[in-house]
Amino acid sequence: MEVRGTGTVGPAGRTVTAMASGRRAAAPRWAAVGALVLVLLALPAAIGALPAADSDVSAAELRAAVLAADGLAFSGHAESAGGLALPVGDQLPAVADLFSDRTTMRVWWRSPVDNRVDVVSAAGETGYHRDPAGLWTWEYESATATRADAGAAGEPFALPGPPDLLPNTLGRRLLSEATDAELSRIGARRVSGRPALGLRVTPAEEASSVARADVWVDIDSGLPLQVQVVGAGGGVPAVDTRFLDLEIDVPEAEVTDFRPPDGARVREAREADIAREAAGRLRPAALPDTLAGLPRRTGDGVPAGIALYGRGITLLAVAPVPGRLAAALANTLAASPDAVDDDAGLRAAAGPVGLMVLRQQAGGSYVLTGTVDLDALAVAASELPDLEGAR
Repeated sequence: MEVRGTGTVGPAGRTVTAMASGRRAAAPRWAAVGALVLVLLALPAAIGALPAADSDVSAAELRAAVLAADGLAFSGHAESAGGLALPVGDQLPAVADLFSDRTTMRVWWRSPVDNRVDVVSAAGETGYHRDPAGLWTWEYESATATRADAGAAGEPFALPGPPDLLPNTLGRRLLSEATDAELSRIGARRVSGRPALGLRVTPAEEASSVARADVWVDIDSGLPLQVQVVGAGGGVPAVDTRFLDLEIDVPEAEVTDFRPPDGARVREAREADIAREAAGRLRPAALPDTLAGLPRRTGDGVPAGIALYGRGITLLAVAPVPGRLAAALANTLAASPDAVDDDAGLRAAAGPVGLMVLRQQAGGSYVLTGTVDLDALAVAASELPDLEGAR
């Protein structure tokens, strides 16, 4: 028998196939190539998992570096994962989705008043373009551009959007009002392949429902790369937001600039804030200077009749709402398996976020919400004056 190809023919029974031996010889080589491919594919993740060297930078110094980096320009991708099943789905569906789902964002950041954040989801793509005069929201699928002026976009009671959960914006906000006593260092790690130093905020207020907020800060720039907020009950973070990749540079102005294209539907932002709506319909009594031991904030541009209490991570908002809205919220809260319904009112928690509806009075009621525990909500409710009725 003759074996064609690269082989030899010997006496009968002693035919040697060089092809077969070649296959055996090649097997280790191909295995080595396959292993190399696997190593190359895993390299980005492996680099990100490499330990980062810690530093003797103090917590106060690291916080100062974060605040000083507020004007830093960059671009990259970020991802926010929410672990909160907020019991407000029918009233505020966009907010409920934001804090319960995974949000992927592409970011171009020239400054806090000149940036663009694109969010891609199964429902489509939405672009948020901020400029010194306000915010454009561009919905690609419906070709709709919505404009909110700087006052409305910057209201403390304005509904949060994806840009508010970027690590740089959330991290800075959590650190800006923390005291030195609430700060501690927690080592180092790599985030998006960059060495980062850990900074923990542990709220001092007894009413707080947040156990801690961990901010991981880029060693070179001071930019927060990851933020995790954990409720008092522990477990999965209520919010975990991080950069997946990051480039410290100044994006082109054309990238962040936005003008509605021809044929687009253009509209003004509607006030989605339930508190502002209620303020025009009810005459609440003067709200106290403290609630549940938390001081009332002043100078925040909060609408008349509405109050914001606390500082930093621990915040409590109090708003009068019409009876119809109070009833809808109460029905939603009542469906929560962990809801508490007693003489104080109906209240429930989603992780560190508490929500409470008081008993109706004179055609309206109060809604309380914030990062305080259920006991603090009940205490605050007992300290509120009666509403004076609808106008």
